[in-house]
Amino acid sequence: MATDVAVIAGAGQGLSASLARLLTKEGFRVVLAARNTGKLASLVEETGALAVETDVADAASVARLFEAADKAGPLALAVFNASGRTRGPIAELDPDAVKQALLVGAYGGFLVGQQAARRLLARGSGSILF
Repeated sequence: MATDVAVIAGAGQGLSASLARLLTKEGFRVVLAARNTGKLASLVEETGALAVETDVADAASVARLFEAADKAGPLALAVFNASGRTRGPIAELDPDAVKQALLVGAYGGFLVGQQAARRLLARGSGSILF
């Protein structure tokens, strides 16, 4: 039987890294998605995860992420942990920076959720966490 796959979109050194370690211990094949996969080198070495360069606000990039995950095994879990941030007083925020943060957090969540749902519905089980 193939090992179940867990995709973590928006992987970094905090919560995502802890989840990757836990899921690896639980027997999952972990796929980490980040705009900069270089920052994940030590986590990849530690867990044996697959790192895929991904822009969650780009539909084609997210599709490529899940195509790579498909090659690793059947998807069982998708975790969306990506975020875009802009800080400061609302009167001074750059509208383009806010738009980008919303694209990452909201639209990116939709894109990852949609790709995961397609696979999990076909499988008949699994979870998506936002």
